[in-house]
Amino acid sequence: MLSTDPHCAFKLWAARRRNVALLAMMSLALVPTTLQSKDYGTVGQTWAIAEPDLLAVIRAQLLAAKRDGRLDAINRQFEENAQKRVNRPVPLNGITPARTDRAWSYDPTVTVSDDIRDSKGNLIAAKGQRFNPLHLIGMTHSFAFVDGDNASEVSWAMRQGPPEKLWIVMVKGSPIERMKQFKRRFYFDQQGVMTGKFGIEHTPALVTQAGDRLDLREVALKPEGPAQ
Repeated sequence: MLSTDPHCAFKLWAARRRNVALLAMMSLALVPTTLQSKDYGTVGQTWAIAEPDLLAVIRAQLLAAKRDGRLDAINRQFEENAQKRVNRPVPLNGITPARTDRAWSYDPTVTVSDDIRDSKGNLIAAKGQRFNPLHLIGMTHSFAFVDGDNASEVSWAMRQGPPEKLWIVMVKGSPIERMKQFKRRFYFDQQGVMTGKFGIEHTPALVTQAGDRLDLREVALKPEGPAQ
């Protein structure tokens, strides 16, 4: 006997809907996975994947460049550029002539980040230990940093000490040209490693040892124009 109560009828309809949905889900779960895929054949024209061998392409281009002389020209240009960089390294950016004198100190002390041991396992320095290399070995020479293209700076550096006591380090210019001119060794601060470590911003600058620290000073000179 069917009930005429609308609420009861709705509950019965809802229960039937749930049963139908449950049966549908069970039937999908029972279907073998092999029945879920199908080969629909080939649609349209296909081509095999073909990519040229990159090394073969490069080799072919090099052989072609060698035949027409371009490879020799590239090699000559490379040698010329390398020679230019040796004769005149890339100048350091941001280093300018000193306009006022400035003096400060640099403490070379470092803190050991990990235990340091020798090949036999003996402890040389413990983690956290502070170490000042000047306590073990002192600087055998001072450093003068100059713009090698500035005559007044080069002349100033030459007066700071003989070659065995002073190393002249350029931030700009040609060390080879200056070595030929003054018959003493000149150096170049490649990539600004030393000036960056010491905090040098202007030239000329002098670095000397004072006990367990380094004394640095930038000196303002009267400009004399480019060196001749």
